[in-house]
Amino acid sequence: MIGARKTDCKTENRREFTVFTIMPQDKRNHLTYKQAGVDISAGNALVEAIKPLAKSTARKGSRSALGGFGGLFDLNACGYKDPVLVAANDGVGTKLRLAIETGVHNTVGVDLVAMCANDLVVQGAEPLFFLDYFACGRLDVEVTRSVIAGIAEGCRQAGCALIGGETAEMPGMYQADDYDLAGFAVGAVERRNILPKPTISPGDIIIGLRSSGAHSNGYSLIRKLIELNDLDYASPAPFAEDTTLGEALLVPTRIYVKSLLSAVQTCKGIKGFAHVTGGGFVENIPRILPEGSVAHIDLGTIEPPPVFGWLQSAGGMDEREMLTTFNCGVGMICVVAEQHADGVMLTLAEMGEEVVRLGEIAAARQNGEPVEFLNHLEFDAL
Repeated sequence: MIGARKTDCKTENRREFTVFTIMPQDKRNHLTYKQAGVDISAGNALVEAIKPLAKSTARKGSRSALGGFGGLFDLNACGYKDPVLVAANDGVGTKLRLAIETGVHNTVGVDLVAMCANDLVVQGAEPLFFLDYFACGRLDVEVTRSVIAGIAEGCRQAGCALIGGETAEMPGMYQADDYDLAGFAVGAVERRNILPKPTISPGDIIIGLRSSGAHSNGYSLIRKLIELNDLDYASPAPFAEDTTLGEALLVPTRIYVKSLLSAVQTCKGIKGFAHVTGGGFVENIPRILPEGSVAHIDLGTIEPPPVFGWLQSAGGMDEREMLTTFNCGVGMICVVAEQHADGVMLTLAEMGEEVVRLGEIAAARQNGEPVEFLNHLEFDAL
C-alpha cells in the first residue's frame, strides 16, 4: 500500500532468551515458514496487487512512498490554520460472516471505512487518511485484494487516502477461510469548528438522513433470524425483488462525509451530528445532547426501508428493540438552528441525501429519558 503495508513474518522471542526446539537432523533442516502455514510470497503478491488500489485514493497531503515502516501524511499541505486531529477505529462485526459465507468480499471494505469516517465527520472533521488491518488463517490473495478494493472505494467516497495497512496470516488463530478486519482513520478540524456546539438548545430542529439499510449493526441478531426462519443467504430476499438475501444484506454502509462537510462549509446554523450505529436512536442521539435537554423524535416521519419491516416481522420485535438495535432507516442525525433548517435540508438534498424533518430539541423533564418518541414506526407489510 501507499506508505507501509506489512505481512506478519515475525519471530517468536521471549523477553530474556530465545527458546529453541531440538529436532532430528532430517526434520530440522527442512522445516519452512510456509510449512508452518505462513506464505511470504503470497503476501508479497498481495502488496503488488493492491498498489493501484491505494494509489487511486491519493489526496492532498498523502505521500506515495511504498515500503516504509509507517504511512506518511503532510498535514501542512491541507491548509489548516489551527487544526485539531480526530481519530477513530472500528470494525464490521459479524457482517463479515455474510461476506465469507456468500463469497462476496468487495463491499465490507466500504463498511469498514464508513464506520470510521462517519464517526470523524460528526465532530466536524475531514477524514485525511485510513489504515486497515486484515487478519486471516490462510492468505488468499484474490479474496484479500477484493476486500481491499472495497476499502479503497470507501476511501474515495470519504475523500481520505489509504496510506498503509497490515496483513497478518496467522494459522491456528483463524479457521478455514475466516478473516477479520479493523480500520483506523484520522481527520482534522479547525479548532473553532469542532462539533457538537455547546449552543444546542430547545427549539433546534433535528434532521434525519436516510440510511442504505442495516449498515453494519445488528448482524448477530440478523443471522439468528435467518437461522430461526429456515433461510439461507442464497434464498430470495423476502423484502427485495430479484436479489438473494445475502446480497441484499451486504449493501454497504452509506458514507455521509462529503454531503455533511459541504453543508458545514456552506450553511449556517449546524450545531451537531450523531452517527446512528450500534445502540440505534436510544444510545447515539444522547451523545450530543447538553444536560437538561431531550430529543423529541417523530417516528411518523420515518419511512423504514423494507429490510426493517422483514426484520421486525421475522423476529416479532417490539418497537423499542428495533430502535435500540437498528438505525430503522436513519443513519445520521443533524441538529440545526430552527431558522436555518430549511436551507440545510435543501443543501443536503442537493448533495444526494434523502432527508426528513425528524423532530426537535426540547427542555428535559425531571427524570425523563434523553430521547422521547412520538407516534410509531410504520413498517411495510410483507
